[in-house]
Amino acid sequence: MFVLEPKHVHMNLRAKDKATALQCLVNILVEDQLTTAEYLTGLQDREAQGATYLGQGIAIPHGTPQSREFIKQTGIRLAHFPEGVGWDGEHKIYLAVVIAAKSDEHLQVLQILTRALNHDVSVQVQTATTAEQIIDILQVRPDTLVIHENLIQTQTHVEDIDDFFWAAAKLLKQQKLVEAGFLSQLDPKNLIQIQDAIWTISGKNYVAEAAVSIVQAEQVLNFAQGQIQTLICIAQHEQLDMVQLNHLIDLLFQSNIQQQLQSEQSRHEIAKLIGAEIIPDWPYQPVVLANKHGLHARPATQLVNISKTFKGDIQVAVDGGPYVSAKSLTKLLALGCQYGQTLTFIAEPNTDAVEGLTAIVQAVKNGLGEEVEPLDQSETASIVQAETAWEEIIDTDLPAQGTAASSGLAFGPAHVIKPKKFQYERFGRNLKAEKEKLEIALYSVKNTIHQLILKTEIDEIKQIFQAHLEMLDDPDLIQQVHQGLNQNLTAAAAWHDYIEQAAQTQAALNDPLLAERAADLRDIGDKVLSVLCDEVMPLEPEQAYILVMHDLGPGDVARLDKDRVAGILTAVGGASAHSAIVARALGIPAVVGAGEQILKIETQTTVLINGDTGAIDIDPAAEQIEQAIREREQQKQRRQQAERHCQEAAMTVDQHQVEIAANIGKILDTAKAVDHGAEAIGLLRTELVFMAHRQAPNEITQEKEYRHVLDTLAGRPLVVRTLDVGGDKPLPYLPIATEENPFLGLRGIRLTLRKPQLLRQQLIALVKAADGRPLRIMFPMVGRIEEWRAARHILDEVLAEYPCENLQVGIMIEVPSAALLAPLLAKEVDFFSIGTNDLTQYTLAIDRGHPVLSAEADGLHPSILLLIDQAVRAAHAHQKWVGVCGELAADPKAVPVLLGLGVDELSMSSSSIPLVKAQIRTLNYADCQQLAQRALQCESATAVRDLVELTHG
Repeated sequence: MFVLEPKHVHMNLRAKDKATALQCLVNILVEDQLTTAEYLTGLQDREAQGATYLGQGIAIPHGTPQSREFIKQTGIRLAHFPEGVGWDGEHKIYLAVVIAAKSDEHLQVLQILTRALNHDVSVQVQTATTAEQIIDILQVRPDTLVIHENLIQTQTHVEDIDDFFWAAAKLLKQQKLVEAGFLSQLDPKNLIQIQDAIWTISGKNYVAEAAVSIVQAEQVLNFAQGQIQTLICIAQHEQLDMVQLNHLIDLLFQSNIQQQLQSEQSRHEIAKLIGAEIIPDWPYQPVVLANKHGLHARPATQLVNISKTFKGDIQVAVDGGPYVSAKSLTKLLALGCQYGQTLTFIAEPNTDAVEGLTAIVQAVKNGLGEEVEPLDQSETASIVQAETAWEEIIDTDLPAQGTAASSGLAFGPAHVIKPKKFQYERFGRNLKAEKEKLEIALYSVKNTIHQLILKTEIDEIKQIFQAHLEMLDDPDLIQQVHQGLNQNLTAAAAWHDYIEQAAQTQAALNDPLLAERAADLRDIGDKVLSVLCDEVMPLEPEQAYILVMHDLGPGDVARLDKDRVAGILTAVGGASAHSAIVARALGIPAVVGAGEQILKIETQTTVLINGDTGAIDIDPAAEQIEQAIREREQQKQRRQQAERHCQEAAMTVDQHQVEIAANIGKILDTAKAVDHGAEAIGLLRTELVFMAHRQAPNEITQEKEYRHVLDTLAGRPLVVRTLDVGGDKPLPYLPIATEENPFLGLRGIRLTLRKPQLLRQQLIALVKAADGRPLRIMFPMVGRIEEWRAARHILDEVLAEYPCENLQVGIMIEVPSAALLAPLLAKEVDFFSIGTNDLTQYTLAIDRGHPVLSAEADGLHPSILLLIDQAVRAAHAHQKWVGVCGELAADPKAVPVLLGLGVDELSMSSSSIPLVKAQIRTLNYADCQQLAQRALQCESATAVRDLVELTHG
């Protein structure tokens, strides 16, 4: 944020005319290294287009867009001319605020200036004698109390007083009346009861302008031996108009006002009751501002001039804020509207201004006198088009490889469905009507899901749809969407905004299993949007086909006719996404993450996919189809054979045995893992245990859940990863500051070492649940030996009080530093578990979720294999064991290489266990060792895969 300081002010300057003043201003900019001397031409050209006089003795000279090449860095300087300078043939200026703007940062200063112009400051500016006085004059704030309809929220879902505080603070923050930190000072002990269920609270820190927000709950809440339904939140400021505030308080004490506040009222009705500014019920049109540098002086002047050609009143608001006159330059500048924000214009009914709205909106689209790149139609009209986020197609070549997601070969004509688009108005005019639309849509979608649950016999699908119902019943979700409705958004806009924000947050999580659940959020979001926008699902072809989509929600898959859908091919997604899980449950072969290029496949083109290898053939020859038919039958027989022998050991032909374990996140998945042949749980993701609760599970709760896993394992080892959350994987009850790069931030062991009580409680629950059964505890994201020792010290303290037999303690090798330190760490740990997903990401510096690069994050890259090799050799030198729990453990091409490197345990999803065990029984350990050594000499992951293919077929 750009802040005016006394050092930016140059006092007591003199200039005989504007030309001399402009030269003086450029000299200041050059001296402060903000521009080059050529910027003078830009100032002169701008003044030739129209004088930059702002009002009350102040001018804001600035360059043209063409002169930005002479700007070194954005900055503002103030020049004081006490004798005055003639500026536009009519006015004299005493203060010039010269702007060198490469970006829109200067808008913040313009907001300050225009607020100052609400007062008569011309004499003060002229007679000022110090820079400090100039700053004080400009930074004066309006001595009014901001209270308008958008600061009132009704029918709010609250469960405790903190929900009241959060809702009230958010209303103020959305209007930029308070800053981050305001909420932290609101203390329930400072609440004051006005009457009955009406209470007030105030805060004076982090306040930009004096304001009041009002939150009315949907029902009365018990509080402090009384009740609360309405909260009046006051943001205090030194410029607060106490007369206005006292008038508001006096109104609240009136019995008739109290009665109406405690009855069901809309925010519009409440605004009328207390005399707050209300939103006129006038014709309106919204438009997105396309000017790269925002609504600064030049385009604002154009807007004023156009608005003044109409006799009727025209007002404008930014992103649901208060309305101001579109005919006032100072009020327009005070809005501080930036590129991409929405201006909503309203016109006085029954006047020429109504017809003028179209001309005004078109002028804004055209740039208001500036050259702009036209925004997409979806942004510049009153219609918003929402679509599931997807990247631009970078490579025009059709793909040959994706990620294997559901086993089997499939072929057929392509049925291509592009990402869904929904059209809806962004701003609504009737809050009650929009809430009713949302309720109807939610009811319709819930009913559809209930019907799907009744129709399916597959447990995995039932569980997923049950989770979708829980999402739709989540009071937090509904509350967030209602807040959007209370900000004038339509039901569709409010719903899409929140769902997309939540999905993006989920997609950013470092754990791929959790990140891919963003597809579920978007799937639910699309279902509700389809109802709100009256969209009709496209009909599927009559003949068997390959479904080609950007992404596939589990609901989409579950509705498919498995006798008609031969296979599934998607542009994005991973093997652990819900869509992949459902595809496997239905027995439909699937390849995912193939890239956006697949959407260019022409409908009816024959496509062949291999759900075991991820291979894709577009328009294959007839011989390839015939071969695929033969291979498909062979695959079916192999899987059936593998499942029959899944309880047998994974023993190579030369009698080398490897332990095969399962990765699980839910405790109820343990039984399924054992049924599929798991000899241990190689990774229990305990963060999912924590995420299943609305508050941190206590020691007793955790112990019960861990004990269930150990009971089900019946003596088999359990490897537990301690809580692995952080900036990229937040818990709602464990707030963590937003981080610029959460993958390199406070997460894993770094976080729990800073929350030692949380870690200690989890360790106590684990050792108490063990009862002498084989328990293996490992700490995630260890990158330094100090972290391992600090975590081990906490565990030793726990063990001193709660001894635990048959316990091993290790770390996850997820970052290169841990692999490089393996010779030192192996002396102290009991085992290593290599998380190849993160190790690959951090070593290759490729985000595994990147839509373009993720396919290049291959764990068989020689650099990863070299790190695994070093970790294994270091561990074995000290008689310690090593496991692999990343996706690589189940990759058929990786299994012989990992065996050859000496890995002792492979841990994977339960469904992969039978086939991996069957594969190992066909391998020769001595041959695998030779293969691994050759793989370490390869130059690329592709070369390693080719080597394995050549050696093992």
